[in-house]
Amino acid sequence: MSDFLIVGAGFAGLVAAERLASAGWKCTVIDRRTHIAGNAYDATDSAGVLTHRYGPHYFRTNSGKVRQYLSRFTDWHPVKYTIKSHTGGQYWPFPINLNTFETLIGKPATPGEFETWLARNRHDIPNPKNSEEVILSQVGTELYERFFMGYTLKQWRRHPRELDASVCGRIPIRTNRDDRYLTESFQALPAKGYTALFENLLAATPNLTLRLGIDFPEAKATIPHRHLIFTGAIDEYYNRRFGPLPYRSLRFEPESFTKEQLLAREKISGKPGFWQPAMQVNYPDADVPHTRIVEIKHATGQQIDATTIVREYPKDWTPDDEPYYPVPAPDARAACKKYAALAAAEPHTTFIGRLATYRYYNMDQVTAMALTAAGKLLKSHGTP
Repeated sequence: MSDFLIVGAGFAGLVAAERLASAGWKCTVIDRRTHIAGNAYDATDSAGVLTHRYGPHYFRTNSGKVRQYLSRFTDWHPVKYTIKSHTGGQYWPFPINLNTFETLIGKPATPGEFETWLARNRHDIPNPKNSEEVILSQVGTELYERFFMGYTLKQWRRHPRELDASVCGRIPIRTNRDDRYLTESFQALPAKGYTALFENLLAATPNLTLRLGIDFPEAKATIPHRHLIFTGAIDEYYNRRFGPLPYRSLRFEPESFTKEQLLAREKISGKPGFWQPAMQVNYPDADVPHTRIVEIKHATGQQIDATTIVREYPKDWTPDDEPYYPVPAPDARAACKKYAALAAAEPHTTFIGRLATYRYYNMDQVTAMALTAAGKLLKSHGTP
C-alpha cells in the first residue's frame, strides 16, 4: 500500500513526491513513458550532443525558494538565453530592441529616435484584449506583421486576436540594446542536465518507488493508495467526459553536424562549432513550415566538435499525440471549467502541473506549485 500514488515523473510529480517521501510517507511515482523528467528530459544523442528531447527548456526564476530547493540536486550552468528571428531572408535581433530598429531602417539610431518612431506607429489601444492588440499597441503594424503574426498563426493555428494578450505580451519590447529573451534574476541550466537533476533527487529520497512504462488506468487499478496526485491532462483523467480540451502538439526534426560540416557555417553562425548565430532562431514567415530552430549547445556550454539543431513543427493535436500546450484562449478556458469543477470536488485527489490545471506554467512555477501542494498535504495528513 502506498500512501501517495503520483502520476507523472516530471517537475510536478517528482518534486511533490520528494517532499512527501522525505517526510516519511510511502510514495509511488508512475509514468507511461520509459524515462523520468517529463518534457524536460534530456539525453546525449548519437552525435554526442546533450539535447532536450521535447523542445528547449529554459530554466529561470525570481524565486529564491525554488532555486534553493532545486540546488539540493544540481549545480548550475549560468546562461544568457538569446534568440533571433529569421524573416525576409535575414537574421534579426529579437526580442525587438534598438538593434532591431537599426536593422529595419538600415542605419545607426538612438533610443530617442526609436521611441519617436514607436510613438508614431503604435496603435492607440489603452486596454489590449488579445495578442494582436497588445503588440499593435506597443510597436504598430509593421513590426507586428514582421515578427508576431505569422509565427503565432503557425504556432497556435489561431489568429493573434483570438488568443489571450499574455501570449505575445510576455515578450519584451525594449528601446535600448538589451537583447535578453528573459529577465528573471536567475537564469541557468542544470550543470549536467535535467535528467541528472531528477536522478539525484531520486537517489536522495527514501520511501519513493518509481515505476516507468505504466499508464494511469493500470496503475490506479493495481497500486493500492490512499491519495492520488495527478499531473496529466485533466480531460484525460475524466475520460474526456465533456469532450477533449484543445491542445497544440509538436513534431521535432533533429539534424546533427560534424566539425567539418560546421566550418562552412562559420560565416553564418559567427561562432566556430555552431550551425546558427543564436540558441534559438524564430521563423515567422508563412512559407517556412517550422516555427523555430533550436541549437541548445549554445546554452549548455558543452565542449564538443559536433552540434545538433532541432527544427520544431507545430502540429494539430489528436488524442494519440502529446498535449504540449493548453490553448490560451477564452473558449478553451470555458471548455475547461466543467473539468475544473469536477477536479475541485474529487475526493483524495490533488491536481497539479500545466496539464492538470490547463494553464501554461514555467518550470519554476510548476516547482513552486508542487512544493505548495505537498506542504498542504503534509499539513493535513501530519506525519506517518
